[in-house]
Amino acid sequence: MPAAPRPVNTGIARLAPSAIRRIGSLAAATPGCISLALGEPEFDTPDPVRAEAKAALDRGETHYAPNAGTPGLRRAISAYMADRGLAYAPDEVLVTLGATEAISSALLALLNPGDEVIIPAPAFVSYESVTRMNHAVPVRLDTAPCGFQIDEAALRALVTDATKAVVINSPNNPTGRLLSAASLDAVARVAAEFGLYVVSDDVYCRLVFDGECERFAARHPELRAQTVVVESFSKPWAMTGWRMGWIACAEPLMSQVAKAHQAAASSSVAFCMEAAERALAIDPAPMLETYRRRRDRVVAALDAMGLPVARPQGAFYAFPSIAGTGMGDEEFCERAVSEAGVGLVPGSSFGAPGHVRLSFCVSDGDLDLALERLAAFVS
Repeated sequence: MPAAPRPVNTGIARLAPSAIRRIGSLAAATPGCISLALGEPEFDTPDPVRAEAKAALDRGETHYAPNAGTPGLRRAISAYMADRGLAYAPDEVLVTLGATEAISSALLALLNPGDEVIIPAPAFVSYESVTRMNHAVPVRLDTAPCGFQIDEAALRALVTDATKAVVINSPNNPTGRLLSAASLDAVARVAAEFGLYVVSDDVYCRLVFDGECERFAARHPELRAQTVVVESFSKPWAMTGWRMGWIACAEPLMSQVAKAHQAAASSSVAFCMEAAERALAIDPAPMLETYRRRRDRVVAALDAMGLPVARPQGAFYAFPSIAGTGMGDEEFCERAVSEAGVGLVPGSSFGAPGHVRLSFCVSDGDLDLALERLAAFVS
C-alpha cells in the first residue's frame, strides 16, 4: 500500500477560487443572464494590431522570443513611458504575459516567507493571492473611510519589521477611483522612511475620464530604486486574449525580476511583439469616450436605485454599496443572477464587503438591459 501523498503547497491550498470567475461561470450557466462580472472589453483589438500579428506569422515568427522581449518592443515601451514622464531605458523594461504575470514575477522576486505586503483595499484579487502563494502575508489597508484614498497615519500603523512592499493601483479596480497626489505622497514618505518597495499597478492609466492620472513613478523619481511599474496592453487596446504586459524597474531589481519571469514564463509570444509595438501608437480615445458615456449612465442608474457609489474616474467599473438592501454581497450577487439575470462580483472578494463590482465594458444594449433588470431587482 503506497504512502499517502505529501501535502501540496499550503500557500496555494489556502486560496479560494476566483469569485470573478465563479460568478462569471454562474452567469454563463443561467439562460439569458447578462454578465457584468468580467473586465473584458467588448471591442475587438484594433485592425492594425491584428494585421501586424498576421504578418509576423506569415514571416515565420513562431520561435522563442528573447526572455525580456524583443529589442524593438522594449525600445518602443521605453519611448512610450518617457512621453508620459517615466524614465526607463529599454534594458529596464521586461515584456510579460499580461499584468497578472508581471505582478506575480515582481512579488516572486521581492518576497521571502513571512514578509508582509500592505494592500490598500478594495483591491484586485491577485495581489493577495500571489502574496500568499509566496508564503508571505497580505495586510489590508481599508481605504473606504477616506473615500478610497490612502491615509498616511493608517498606512504607518500597519508597517512592521516584516513589511516589504506596498501595492497601489490607480485608477483602481474595483472602484474606478484615482489616487490623489496626497495619497501618492503618503505612500512615498512611508516607503522612503522604511525602505519599502512600491509596486504600482498602472494598467488602467490610459482609461481616465476626469483629469489626469498622476503616476507614482513620475511623481516620485527619488524612489526609482524601490519602484516597480506594471502596465498591460489588455485594457486600453482591447487585447485581453493576447496576454501582453510589461514591468519597468531599475537595476539591480530588474535582474532579479527577470530571473523570476524566466522561471515562470520563459518569454512572451514572439509573433505578438511587433503587434504590441504597433498598439502603443494607437490612441484609445474612441473606446475611452464610449466608457465615459457608459459611466455616466451607470452612475445615474445606481443613484436612482438608491445604491451609493463613488463616481468612477477611470477604468470601467462601478463599486456601489448594497448595505442598504439588507443583504450581504455574496447573497446579493447570487440572487441577482438567479432572480434578475445579472452577473455582478461580490465586494468581499476585493476586501470590501457590502459592495458589488459592476463592469460597464459590455455592449450598450446589454448594459441598459442589465441596469433595468438590476433596478427592478433592487426595488
